[in-house]
Amino acid sequence: MKQYDYIFTGTGLSALMTVYEMVLSEKFSGASILLLDENPKKTNDRTWCFWDVERAFASTVSKKWDHALFANSEFCRNLELKPYQYNMIRGLDFYQFIFDAISKHAKIDFSNEKVLDFVDLGHQCEVKTEVEIYSCKKVLNSIFDPELVKKQSKYPLLQQHFVGWFIKSKEEVFLEKTATFMDFSVEQKGNTRFMYVLPTSSTEALLEYTLFSKDLLPKEEYESEIEKYIQKLGISDYEIIEKEQGNIPMTSYQFWKKNSKNILHIGSIGGWTKASTGYTFKNAIKKSKALVGLLSTETDFTKTYKRDKFWFYDVLFLDVLFRKNELGSKVFSALFRKGNPTLIFKFLDEETSFWEDIQVIWKCPKGLFVRALLGRVFRF
Repeated sequence: MKQYDYIFTGTGLSALMTVYEMVLSEKFSGASILLLDENPKKTNDRTWCFWDVERAFASTVSKKWDHALFANSEFCRNLELKPYQYNMIRGLDFYQFIFDAISKHAKIDFSNEKVLDFVDLGHQCEVKTEVEIYSCKKVLNSIFDPELVKKQSKYPLLQQHFVGWFIKSKEEVFLEKTATFMDFSVEQKGNTRFMYVLPTSSTEALLEYTLFSKDLLPKEEYESEIEKYIQKLGISDYEIIEKEQGNIPMTSYQFWKKNSKNILHIGSIGGWTKASTGYTFKNAIKKSKALVGLLSTETDFTKTYKRDKFWFYDVLFLDVLFRKNELGSKVFSALFRKGNPTLIFKFLDEETSFWEDIQVIWKCPKGLFVRALLGRVFRF
């Protein structure tokens, strides 16, 4: 049985960022680390976008925008993002950057194996894959288990699900310096549905048809809606360069209560995904840095998380969208119609004061959230 200090079950964004931060810290130079994942991370399987001031992972950013467009069927607003920039990172570029950095450390291994199970035995952990059983001092798990949420009703589960096409058009229709952050002008069909457009030139862009809802759609429906939107843009001649598909869990379920002394859940299953938006990249930057600092001082993973005001805000927001999913466009439109974009992004980054929170929250439909609050009071 092979022995390691740390084993990462799953090598998604959270795991790779954490390993990268461990390497940068130089406090783990003597630690043996194993990364386990059935996905070899050698394809461009996803795109991450995030707003940022500090220019994180700048060498991997393939495109950035200083302006973003918000629209619905009634109005359209061009958002000035400064001091923020909206950044796009291709999955493959990020994987290559991380693996290049960690490959210089002889005690970090990656094995392309499917994880079947892991258990905390008290004095050590065991991880079972399809081909091997490993032992280690600590497990950091990022394999999401939706059944943990589905078998309870206290905290609802929405899904941010999407299909994206990267297209090249013969017509010059895209505004290269402006990303379409949310376009709710598409038919809502009883859900929260919007288009997301990331132009890389006047003729090339990633278009994603996105929903915040309980249930997934047949793939054909996503693609049909993308085709309709392309026609709406006035594009008649184009080719599809690349496709992507994703599903991000949106929930305030207290995953951290499933941590044991030696097993820590990270990523979406650790509550790292921003529950109200599905954004993960910026949160993963912050939480991976904090986790590496914690690993140097804390040996009991049951003491690693505390609820804060932003968790509470997300609970109410998800309660609203879960019960009244068709009103998502109304909520976001109220927020962005006259709200200060930089303050909204600061709020979504969980960096605002209470007074700043009030300025953002006050823009939202008050009746919906008051009812959500009253319905939630006795459920905490």
